Amino acid sequence: MKLLIGNRNYSTWSLRPWLVLAHFDIPFEDEVLMLAGEGWRDVLARRSPTGKVPVLIDGDLAVPETIAIIEYLADKFADKAIWPADIRQRALARAASAEMHSGFSALRSHAPMNLRASHTGKVPADVVAKDLHRLETLWGGLLAQSGGPFLFGDFTAADAMFAPVATRIRTYGLPVSDMLSGYVEAIYSLPAFQQWLALALKEPWIVDDDEIDVIQGRVGRGVLA
Repeated sequence: MKLLIGNRNYSTWSLRPWLVLAHFDIPFEDEVLMLAGEGWRDVLARRSPTGKVPVLIDGDLAVPETIAIIEYLADKFADKAIWPADIRQRALARAASAEMHSGFSALRSHAPMNLRASHTGKVPADVVAKDLHRLETLWGGLLAQSGGPFLFGDFTAADAMFAPVATRIRTYGLPVSDMLSGYVEAIYSLPAFQQWLALALKEPWIVDDDEIDVIQGRVGRGVLA
């Protein structure tokens, strides 16, 4: 199997299925498709059914969309605990993942994932306050119930879905409770995440659209490159 991904430093949707594949020791290779630069959209259009990443290639099957990829992996590798074994916990994990898929728009818009950066204070807390409050309720409730370190005790697809949010909290120094800070540490301590992070830190590419200094007008486009 091959997973087509975007730049590791920025591509939140690529990180999610990659973590599932890597953490659960599913054999695969990956290929980075640029999210900036000359002709990058044309390359994506040729390689991806949706013109976006990630895409899982398994033989002659191409599966786009993160949730669909994770569900395909859960079906194909049913012996792996990609979702919680208990039907009730599995339903809650899928509900949380669906909420991540469609929600948290303020965090997405105002605090893009940037693993190389440290931008404490550059995202005003009030701009993302509603999303942070929801995380306190959602993560806090699940962690209190499971006892951690992950949302359902052991790492599952739900944690993969929220891993990019954990990076935003660290990158921008967003104010969260000690419980949520501990969860962020658990994500960063995961060996699969450390593998991704090490590769992301080596990437030379800059994507202006995901750089907070460009978004907020501190520097012009092309300056950071």
